[in-house]
Amino acid sequence: MRAIVQPGPPVAGRIQWVEARGRAFSFTLEAGLPLLEAARRGFAAQGFGGGTLNVKGGALGPFAYVMPALSQTGEHAAFYSETFRPQGITRLKLAAMTLGVRDGAPFFHCHGLWTEADGRVNGGHMLPEETFVAEPFGVEAFGLEGAVFAAEPDPETNFKLFGPVVSEAGGAETTSRAFALRLRPNQDFAGALEGFCRDRGIARAKIHGGVGSTIGARFVDGRAVDPFATELAIASGMVEPGAGGALEAELDIALVDYTGGIAEGRLKRADNPVLMTMELVLEPL
Repeated sequence: MRAIVQPGPPVAGRIQWVEARGRAFSFTLEAGLPLLEAARRGFAAQGFGGGTLNVKGGALGPFAYVMPALSQTGEHAAFYSETFRPQGITRLKLAAMTLGVRDGAPFFHCHGLWTEADGRVNGGHMLPEETFVAEPFGVEAFGLEGAVFAAEPDPETNFKLFGPVVSEAGGAETTSRAFALRLRPNQDFAGALEGFCRDRGIARAKIHGGVGSTIGARFVDGRAVDPFATELAIASGMVEPGAGGALEAELDIALVDYTGGIAEGRLKRADNPVLMTMELVLEPL
């Protein structure tokens, strides 16, 4: 399996996880607000401090983002590009977001694909400080109770990354068990989820959110993304028994690589290792 040498030693636990409670709901992001504040308000209205979002369509502007890039030093295995600030209204095709906390304040990690006002199709990592909701649009959310994604220094990658930690329950209404996960580098994306569910007797689970990166990509239809640094969003995902009865993760994703190449489709199992991180919530069904 493909692997990338990280600047720091591997952490012993390859999946960081917290079992919590949660609930799926939908809401509309308010126009004129920073995307971060609009998302925070939507969760807060349901009594949640954070969780995940999945977006299919929407309008942003002003808007700022970065793309994956090669690292110019040995401090990181890959890095970010310069900041891009397209003019006009940017139309989202899809996005996935993790809403959590960084330095004691709300923060998000969000990847997606979009079309800019000049017709250019692009994708990458949205910047919370400079991205605003241009028009109201609906989103699908999953709120967490008893866990939160918190940005903390990660010695393996030398980045400050979101990972789930235990948090005090706030009293929000919940409907199901939920596992907040962060997958660490150089393990197969699907295999890690399948093993996690199998070890806990979870026969079927839905994936909410899904923000991270893989070392290139291999798809079930035979397509391949060879540039190793990507920014990836899960469009939809399930873990459930396959034709032979064993658990299989079905991961429909969208990504942009460091050359600007864009790809969408279902990832091939056992052939898509994590590059830096992968954050998501598993809801047992």
